[in-house]
Amino acid sequence: MSTAILTGQPVPGSSVEGELRSLGFDVRLASGAADAETLLARVPGGERVAVVDARFVGHLHALRLGLTDPRFPLAAIPGAVTAQPDARQALTRAMARESSAGGGTAVVAVDSLADRIVTALDADGADVHRPELGSLVAVVPADPQARNEARQAVASVDDEAVRLKSAVKARDGFVTTFLISPYSRYIARWCARRGLTPNQVTTASLLTALIAAACAATGTRGGFVAAGVLLIASFVLDCTDGQLARYSLQYSTLGAWLDATFDRAKEYAYYAGLALGAARGGDDVWALALGAMVLQTCRHVVDFSFNEANHDATANTSPTAALSDKLDSVGWTVWVRRMIVLPIGERWAMIAVLTAATTPRITFYALLIGCAFAATYTTAGRVLRSLTRRATRTDRAAKALADLADSGPLAEAVAAGLRKPARRLPGFTAPAVALLGGAAVVATAAFTGFGGPWPAVAAIVYVLTSALAVARPLKGALDWLVPPFLRAAEYGTVLVLAAKADVNGALPAAFGLVAAVAYHHYDTVYRIRGNAGAPPHWLVRAIGGHEGRTLLVTVLAVLLTASAFKVALTVLAVAVALVVLVESIRFWVAAHKVGAPAVHDEGEPA
Repeated sequence: MSTAILTGQPVPGSSVEGELRSLGFDVRLASGAADAETLLARVPGGERVAVVDARFVGHLHALRLGLTDPRFPLAAIPGAVTAQPDARQALTRAMARESSAGGGTAVVAVDSLADRIVTALDADGADVHRPELGSLVAVVPADPQARNEARQAVASVDDEAVRLKSAVKARDGFVTTFLISPYSRYIARWCARRGLTPNQVTTASLLTALIAAACAATGTRGGFVAAGVLLIASFVLDCTDGQLARYSLQYSTLGAWLDATFDRAKEYAYYAGLALGAARGGDDVWALALGAMVLQTCRHVVDFSFNEANHDATANTSPTAALSDKLDSVGWTVWVRRMIVLPIGERWAMIAVLTAATTPRITFYALLIGCAFAATYTTAGRVLRSLTRRATRTDRAAKALADLADSGPLAEAVAAGLRKPARRLPGFTAPAVALLGGAAVVATAAFTGFGGPWPAVAAIVYVLTSALAVARPLKGALDWLVPPFLRAAEYGTVLVLAAKADVNGALPAAFGLVAAVAYHHYDTVYRIRGNAGAPPHWLVRAIGGHEGRTLLVTVLAVLLTASAFKVALTVLAVAVALVVLVESIRFWVAAHKVGAPAVHDEGEPA
């Protein structure tokens, strides 16, 4: 429930009261500042409240943007200010000050209580969100002539066209921008008018992708064609859910988590479907499917780690970044650069077309080559930016990278004894030892026979090197590389050992284990992005940390036969999946119920 307090003398012909009611506000009329303060005190503390000038002239969507967006505790447009329950105290203080001032102390263009309150909030240091209105009108006219001019300005701009355009993400890939969004925005509007929520559309997208994976798993040409078509349909719905959220301002913590995690679930389930379909035709591509998942997950960890390392860095400039900005000023280079990083739209379109027209093996080869090129391009650019930038990274960034590293009890215990000597080592030590330790364990597993002791020995060395990598705060120029190096080491070890086992079902079991662990790592990212902190420490310890799981898998390969190793991987995958899923679902549902701040990812295309 929301309440709007309409202040000032209503103007004949004004539609603001009706517009507020259409947005779901219970409108109460105030005769003056003192009356408005009294009405504000009567509004239950758990409700959103808005103070709006009765003389307001503007577009309905301007009011919607200013007064109903759930992401911001305080928001304002000219002539209107709103506060969610968490910010009610700040609004009440500002209102009391303006009421006692009797005419107001704030300097505003037009004597409007709402605008004076906003000025008082600014003076108090409150963070008041002011949405970009663009061509939308939102004013409090000073006289009849100004009112007529404002009404003419409102009539000259199509409110609905602006709303539809703003429903599309400002920065997206070529395929999404030119082949999907031109019509998916209308699907979003259709959904909004029928009361559908973004979460329902997100779920429909997941179900469509799972049906696509099932079609691919049939291994028939008709199944592959149907899978490609359904994968595109799933992506259209994936775009629609975000556009519906922006169109109707239905942002939520739970919705952002569902949107992000379902994207990964859809893509990796489709990989599994392709591998099953290929197996029905006598072609074993499980290693390629797992390799594609490992590569794609490590790409994402590079993105997440780099962004977190530079989230609040100061002096955050470099010649490489300046060159990138310069290239962005040349129109065609923008789209070329967005396409070559193979964002989700381009990637899914490629997978869908190749699935329908070729074989799963060719699809995976193309996917691996494209993702490898994209990973090389983006990582090289970020390394150059990091080396040429004079940035000071904060404790928050160091903690985020440490959380993304996912160190377990073994690495923590060893790191505690290495903190003093680690301070005397060069700044590039952390990523260097993480790379060397990870490469050593993967290479040892690859170049020795299954069942030999050397991978376990290399895993012990990996425990030591990964502990040294996190022994001091990760504030170095390239320390953001530590989490992706650790991810590649763990996932790569599981992949190689399962392939070396050379027994039916080992690679699918490894696929399940990496998928469960990857979910945990993505969940960590989304919690950090939502300012909720990393998963609880007991969870990280319970599933062993990256070094503990790597050591365990190598020891199992030494102690067990290939067939027993396959069973052990399956059991481990189920155990990890159950623990991380139960805790994750509990956390996000609880966060949604208690009204955690709504978030929505408008960043780089995944």
